Amino acid sequence: MKYLSLLASVLLLACSPQQEKIELSGGWIGEISMQGKTMPFEMKIQEEQEGDITATIINGEEKIILDEIARNNDSLHIPLHIFDITLDLKIGNNVLAGSYTKHYETDYVLPITFHKGENRFIRNSQKKPADFSGKWEVTFIEPKEQDTTEAVGIFEQNGQDIKGTFLTPLGDYRYLVGFADGNQMKLSTFDGNHAFLFEAQLENDNTLTGDFYSGKDWYESWTAFRNDDAELPNPDSLTYLKKGYDNIYFSFPNLEKEKVSINDEKYQDKVVIVQIFGTWCPNCMDETKFLTKWYDENKDRGVEIIGLAYEAKDDFEYAKSRVEKMINKYEVKYDFLIAGTNDKEEASKTLPMLNQVISFPTMIILNKDGELVNIHTGFNGPGTGKYYDDFVANFNAKMDSLLHQ
Repeated sequence: MKYLSLLASVLLLACSPQQEKIELSGGWIGEISMQGKTMPFEMKIQEEQEGDITATIINGEEKIILDEIARNNDSLHIPLHIFDITLDLKIGNNVLAGSYTKHYETDYVLPITFHKGENRFIRNSQKKPADFSGKWEVTFIEPKEQDTTEAVGIFEQNGQDIKGTFLTPLGDYRYLVGFADGNQMKLSTFDGNHAFLFEAQLENDNTLTGDFYSGKDWYESWTAFRNDDAELPNPDSLTYLKKGYDNIYFSFPNLEKEKVSINDEKYQDKVVIVQIFGTWCPNCMDETKFLTKWYDENKDRGVEIIGLAYEAKDDFEYAKSRVEKMINKYEVKYDFLIAGTNDKEEASKTLPMLNQVISFPTMIILNKDGELVNIHTGFNGPGTGKYYDDFVANFNAKMDSLLHQ
């Protein structure tokens, strides 16, 4: 009787539906639920035979590698690169589902799901796509205060596929990818910190109206019209010395809590670049990657770079840990000081000679005599194409001139 009972149990187990073993490796579409919308992005996962897992977030030409993934049975814990942000996911039969959490903000958790796929937006329509390509003069409108921000939209289109970005006086919106469906356009990007979704309607050949959703609760409407001559204010004119000041001065602790001053001997008789930034800021990371490579190639020419870190929490050890993670990830060899928090009003108090800290990042350049050469507000990163190339060319020409003096 005992054997019959055992046989029955084995047969029951054999006939029971077994959970399908999911293949993690391959292309996935992530969807963050925010503001009643779904913000899609692409991610590729690679699971090695020995169990190591890596993932790559893909925004067109941009590839962001995530190499600190931990698996615990049916759970994945994914730190998002250098940011104090994680994905925590449960592995199901056909999906990965869980949460997207910004740990440096209070109560910032959004639902996220992944399904296998390659196209971030569903394309069921057979409508002929309108032409969204070209240069657009853009106005973003914040609805509560009716604050406006002028911007320039630049889009390239190949059939339904669109890529591009928006340039603003404070920096660009990085690599946007999407598609056209008749007179409708959708674009998105996800870099770990920014979760951006843009929707637009082409009203006629020259006018766009749209919506911009950013993360948990930021929303702006926007309008645009075609303008091949659209330009932004000169980024070298927005941040400047206040009346009564003739130079830049500061003294902040380094990562060992030792006070460092711009007047220290190390920086005398050298061209000095001061980078106002934060590790939470993707535009700052674009600038940091550029400066890291440039410094590695030019550090023997009589130049130093000082990064002034304004972090998300007023806590030295927290700020230090974030900066150290960035240094290790990007292999940065220039100096960093902990200057304050990312509240712009508070940051401005730490550098009282400036009219204000308008943007993270902001770059200050001093010549070998310690005199201010210029202050560059914002950063046009590699997602802006020609604008980034122009910045690099102008920066190199300026630095060559200063270093030859």
